[in-house]
Amino acid sequence: MTELLLRAEGLTAGYGKLPILHDVTLQVYTGEMVSVIGPNGAGKSTAFKTIVGFVHASSGRVTFDGQEITGLRPDQVLPRGLAYVPQGRIVFPQMTVLENLEMGAYIERASERIREALERVYVLFPVLAERRAQKAGTLSGGEQQMLAIGRGLMTKPKLILLDEPSLGLSPKFVSLIFDTLVDMKRAGYTLMVVEQNAAKALAVADRGYVLELGRNRFEGTGATLLADPDVKRLYLGG
Repeated sequence: MTELLLRAEGLTAGYGKLPILHDVTLQVYTGEMVSVIGPNGAGKSTAFKTIVGFVHASSGRVTFDGQEITGLRPDQVLPRGLAYVPQGRIVFPQMTVLENLEMGAYIERASERIREALERVYVLFPVLAERRAQKAGTLSGGEQQMLAIGRGLMTKPKLILLDEPSLGLSPKFVSLIFDTLVDMKRAGYTLMVVEQNAAKALAVADRGYVLELGRNRFEGTGATLLADPDVKRLYLGG
């Protein structure tokens, strides 16, 4: 049986007095790719922010790699092997590609391990190797997203949470990003992905969750959810 790596159980959370999540439960097993889909305002991004500590849960608990991390700050979560890539292609525009990647390894002190991490990223994203001396702000949107993902991989995380990795990208780069997610899984990474592109997200996922109005609505294998007539009608435009 594959090991349970992350379990977020009964999460209720929001901003100020406004609750967004209501008793949401999500889990990821080692080696999986799990997709989280749902309409705008469903609480998908809030769930990720709650897991990594940017949003405080008023109830529920989060366990990761056998330890409870409920209420820990993001800087306490990252060294445990849980990486988070927020939406919006956030890079340091005036820094080079290499400098951006090195920023992702700020908790790592051994230069040899940093070199190894860089090589792993360059294998996944050859364009970043080619442009390592180029300023990040001059990259295309798709290349900036690759850089943001690559930076998240610099700590060799046990699990990486990706929030809307294809948001705002051209069709060419959307396909490229999804191909990269598959390559990452084959390379041994465990991933949990929030995506608006629901059909593509479920097509590459081992399992998926559908959130609606901050609650669990459906869950199952990616293939099962793709074939479910209610999921098709409500979320896949079919």
